Amino acid sequence: MTFLLLALAIASEVTATVSLKLSEGFSKLTPSIIVVIGYGLAFFFLSQALKRGMGIGVAYGIWSAVGVVAVATIGALFLGEHITPVQIGGIVLVIAGVLALELGGAH
Repeated sequence: MTFLLLALAIASEVTATVSLKLSEGFSKLTPSIIVVIGYGLAFFFLSQALKRGMGIGVAYGIWSAVGVVAVATIGALFLGEHITPVQIGGIVLVIAGVLALELGGAH
């Protein structure tokens, strides 16, 4: 259940972040509303995952890594943004860091 809540938090945050780009500085109403609702839901779902016992370091690490990968991929595929090899390397390092955090806490 905690990973489902974390997945909902991540999906809400990614949706809000992409909508932030689409809002064009909050000049477009619909994406602006999605930003506010999305970030609110993201923090609500994250708080529920934490309340149910997920460690904050693991939760935030996974949230960050998945969010970075998702937003970068959406930006490249749908928003015409370019990803350089250095940025791809950075994304790989973020993922590696989260894996180290997760594996380091395994019993």
